[in-house]
Amino acid sequence: MSMINSLQKEIMPIHETVLLEETIDYISPKPKGTYVDATIGLGGHSELILRYSDYNSTIIGFDLDEDALTQVKKRFWNHEERIHLKNINFFNIDNALENMGIHEVDGIIADLGISSFQLEQSGKGFSFMKDEFLDMRMDITLQFKASDLVNEMTDEEISTILLKFGEERWAKKISKRIIEERANQPIYSSQVLANIVSDAIPRKFHPKKIHPATKTFQALRIAVNSELENLKTFIDKAIECLRPGARIAIISFHSLEDRIVKQKFSKLSSDCICPPGLPVCGCNHRSKLEIITRSPVTPSKEEIVKNPRSRSAKLRVAEKK
Repeated sequence: MSMINSLQKEIMPIHETVLLEETIDYISPKPKGTYVDATIGLGGHSELILRYSDYNSTIIGFDLDEDALTQVKKRFWNHEERIHLKNINFFNIDNALENMGIHEVDGIIADLGISSFQLEQSGKGFSFMKDEFLDMRMDITLQFKASDLVNEMTDEEISTILLKFGEERWAKKISKRIIEERANQPIYSSQVLANIVSDAIPRKFHPKKIHPATKTFQALRIAVNSELENLKTFIDKAIECLRPGARIAIISFHSLEDRIVKQKFSKLSSDCICPPGLPVCGCNHRSKLEIITRSPVTPSKEEIVKNPRSRSAKLRVAEKK
């Protein structure tokens, strides 16, 4: 092993990029191409684009996590002329590209999953396996933290968030227990919240493959970061940034995200979006996309064994007309 490779192993956190080869195959990097990695994370997809394209290609990488961008800079220290990093939310893709003088790109990738690095090393309370402060903000300029939601929302507001964004069947029991516990002492710890959720769900109904608090933590993270609304905005703007024939690939990790991607792609690939039953089309809508993956691409058994976190991943791809 070379000294450089050894050094990279020391500075790079361990993280397995999901559906890596499949995503890059669909994007099909070309010489002199410009590509957007809209959620660059630790740069797994970007690394393969750099490898498969030529030295005249360019990658623009977005991420809200400054620590992740710091790691990416270290990873691509010898490609700094080919990769441009922006500490922004991906729904600002249009403004970011316009400010760079870029009007069209040759491919866009968005991996919506929270990385192992964020889960294990961010210190923001994303994980229920550590005792961390309940922050959960991807962007530290956001007004509300997860602890604000847990300690200040009403019983009904908390249960609504858990049901809407976590699809948690025990939402009412969990919210009731949260209200009871915070009356004694405010809830600021991720581990304390995880224990409260676990105790609220009857033990015989604890899921076998995931922690009982998984859906609660997902719901709070989505609510804090407005993730679903941002995703909708991103897709609309991203399509406008693609050149004809270029593709967008989105990897989602839960049904709420995948449903949005599926519905957005379906709408943008349709010539008519009028309500069913109208005798004449009056919407004047025109198709902008061709759906490439009619059914989502999912990880192979081998990938799931190697990286259990990939088991819920779904990749959908569409091409700009």
